[in-house]
Amino acid sequence: MNLSFCKSSTSEEIRNEGRAEGLTEGLLIVLEARGIAIADGFREQIDTCYELPLLRQWIARAATATTAEEVFATGRCPTCGAAGQVAF
Repeated sequence: MNLSFCKSSTSEEIRNEGRAEGLTEGLLIVLEARGIAIADGFREQIDTCYELPLLRQWIARAATATTAEEVFATGRCPTCGAAGQVAF
């Protein structure tokens, strides 16, 4: 059985997209559970972000934040352009 695809860059991209989707879903769940509202336009930016470190940072902040501004205070996603300071 040829397993070269499993080690390819395309395969890694597919896995990273799946990881990002999971982190995005987790972020939205944490925000919802904490009662932090996110505007639909910004929610779309979250959904299109595939930068794992930035998504992890947002989740960590969401765990203790009381506002969306605290969660997204800094950073800009190089993939989707989501910025830390976004007008809600």
